[in-house]
Amino acid sequence: MIVPLNHVLLLSAVLFGLGMFCTLARRNLIMMVLGVEIMLNGASIAFVAAALRWQHLEGQAIALFILAVAAAEVSVGLALIVCAYKRKASIDPEAYN
Repeated sequence: MIVPLNHVLLLSAVLFGLGMFCTLARRNLIMMVLGVEIMLNGASIAFVAAALRWQHLEGQAIALFILAVAAAEVSVGLALIVCAYKRKASIDPEAYN
């Protein structure tokens, strides 16, 4: 591995933290879904780095599974957001109590 494991894990932790901040701080449903996507990408980078470090392919298989789950989550999430927008004409999460 050319890049040290600590640097890759730091990158994945930064991505996960940015995604968590985006999910918790934003008041827009689309930005919240985007934050979850960034968190999933950070987790998949950590799995790939660990797989390369210890020469096991299970981490890369889990990363592919994470990408598949992320794609399904985005499609279902955006469909729910479009449905909610048609009902209330707003994508503010506070409007859906």
